[in-house]
Amino acid sequence: MWESETESVSGRGLVSSSKHGVKTDGFEQQGQSWYVATDIPSDLLVHIGDVSFHLHKYPMLSRSGKMNRMIYESRDEELSKVSLDDLPGGSEAFELAAKFCYGIAVDLTATNISSLRCAAEYLEMTEDLEEGNLIFKTEAFLSYVVLSSWRDSILVLKSCERLSPWAENLQIVRRCSESIAWKACANPKGIKWQYTGKPSSVSSPKWNEMKDSSPSRNQQVPPDWWFEDVSTLRIDHFVRVITAIKVKGMRHELIGAVVMHYAAKWLPGLIKEESGSLDEGSNSSNSNGISSSSWKGGLHMIVSGSRDQVTSVQAKDQRMIIESLISIIPQHKDNVSCSFLLRLLRMANLLKVAPALVTELEKRVGMQFEQATLADLLIPSYNKSDTLYDVDLVQRLLEHFLVQEQTESSSPSRSSFSDKHMHDSNQRGTNLNAKMRVARLVDSYLTEVSRDRNLSLTNFQVLAEALPESARTCDDGLYRAIDSYLKAHPTLSEHERKRLCRVMDCQKLSIDACMHAAQNERLPLRVVVQVLFSEQVKISNAISRSSLKDAGDSHYQPLAVSNRKSLLEATPQSFQEGWTTAKKDINTLKFELETVKAKYLQLQNDMDNLHRQFDKITKPKQASGWTAGWKKLGKLTKMTNLESNDSSPHAPNTEHTRKTPRRWRNSIS
Repeated sequence: MWESETESVSGRGLVSSSKHGVKTDGFEQQGQSWYVATDIPSDLLVHIGDVSFHLHKYPMLSRSGKMNRMIYESRDEELSKVSLDDLPGGSEAFELAAKFCYGIAVDLTATNISSLRCAAEYLEMTEDLEEGNLIFKTEAFLSYVVLSSWRDSILVLKSCERLSPWAENLQIVRRCSESIAWKACANPKGIKWQYTGKPSSVSSPKWNEMKDSSPSRNQQVPPDWWFEDVSTLRIDHFVRVITAIKVKGMRHELIGAVVMHYAAKWLPGLIKEESGSLDEGSNSSNSNGISSSSWKGGLHMIVSGSRDQVTSVQAKDQRMIIESLISIIPQHKDNVSCSFLLRLLRMANLLKVAPALVTELEKRVGMQFEQATLADLLIPSYNKSDTLYDVDLVQRLLEHFLVQEQTESSSPSRSSFSDKHMHDSNQRGTNLNAKMRVARLVDSYLTEVSRDRNLSLTNFQVLAEALPESARTCDDGLYRAIDSYLKAHPTLSEHERKRLCRVMDCQKLSIDACMHAAQNERLPLRVVVQVLFSEQVKISNAISRSSLKDAGDSHYQPLAVSNRKSLLEATPQSFQEGWTTAKKDINTLKFELETVKAKYLQLQNDMDNLHRQFDKITKPKQASGWTAGWKKLGKLTKMTNLESNDSSPHAPNTEHTRKTPRRWRNSIS
């Protein structure tokens, strides 16, 4: 069974060597030097960094293959100084190994076992030199004591952070990760638990079900009991543990929740919303013990400072954490919140995370884009763009959303026809609702970013036209964004204003929006006319429906006029005055249009006359011999016709006379 922190005997052990080469009462430290408490003078000096150990050759060389080889295989037989600066664990681990060689009892705990195991491997303290050497005893303690305890596995894995690559090569990291994953996925029913990621007075989960001393034995174990402990690990070890937990079949919702919990602990934000000052860094946030209760639904990363304010070391650590978290986020939808993904994306763009991971994160946001909020979408532009906000990023997110919606709607189903028909109808309704929510979000985003004077008309138009027409049942939000853009860009030409207003459907505007648009001097005149016309159509339709409902189909026409009058009388005076003014404007525009048409016809007639005069002037200059001959022939024909008409008015003679000149054609030419 697994052991708890309160069982102190099982969490530690005393080991010593069976052979004692030198009798000693222990080690004594004087400054940066360690001496063996014995009357025998020292004949071996070991340097590890700034610390020196005055030891004896026999107890050390008889149990360490590396030191034996360094002493006896060297050319200098009188060598008495050895430097072991690259020993894993440093002087603390070597001190324990030296005490073991002298037969002094060594206290093995979860905090020193990993460094002592690596030091024993480095010193080659194998069974070939002595039975029950340090490698064997540390390995036994790891396998039978540490890996059976939840808390000890966490502590050992944390201690491996400064022992790379020795801890990796000795499979300490892998075995601890597997042990933690197996315990996290176990059935928590009946477990007496408490968190370990808290002050030392609070013990770890008590896996011994036989004891009833825990005050929380009647409480139900929450599914996230292991979040706090796992979140204390370094990011690379956290990824190893989460990967092992995934393999063992943990629910994707819990995987997403622990990723968000870890991000809340290690990535509280480069600049806090409340103070606006820089954080101390990821390490300081971890040491201060930031709990999940201080996290309000995502990474608070409202960045207002320049990138130069972020230190390179902190940026490197933050970038590594973000890249690792992106790689282990579950691929299923709704396992993490869209707000969390967008804040993670904001920080990824700031810290220049790998483009492939940023693209993957953008696709994840697009899968649940309808859950986003306006505050999360207002991501500053960290590249060299002139715009204040990253509009291109929102455009890409919207494209990913539309691709995802298209994929879901076109995915085949193996269910029966009736079930498939019902599923398709529900799916269409869900997709339409999602698109409508996204349309409202995009309209709000356009209204916010339209105040930026550097936002181009093309970017505004492309983003507004990205959604299909069916996504918007009302264009009031889009009209508000267009009006805001016109306010911020008063130098737009008439053509550009018309182009901007093309993205809006005047027939989808509400009565209030129509009233505002009819009096909006920033809109083109043509758009105002369209708005007034659509408003008139709506009023006519409303009158028709009202009269049809009151009087029936048979009395529809007689009552329509009266109902219309009553409806107009019931309308506010301001609306009637506005409508009267609008009708006058419409009549004025009609009169001007007729005037333009008349001027156009007059200009067309003048042009035709000019063409005819031009033809008359140019024809004599271009006349040839053939043309002159034909003209003479025409005159002769006219004279012949006159003579024949005087002599005889009958038709046969006339035809004969008309055919007569054709006989002269060859003679004239």
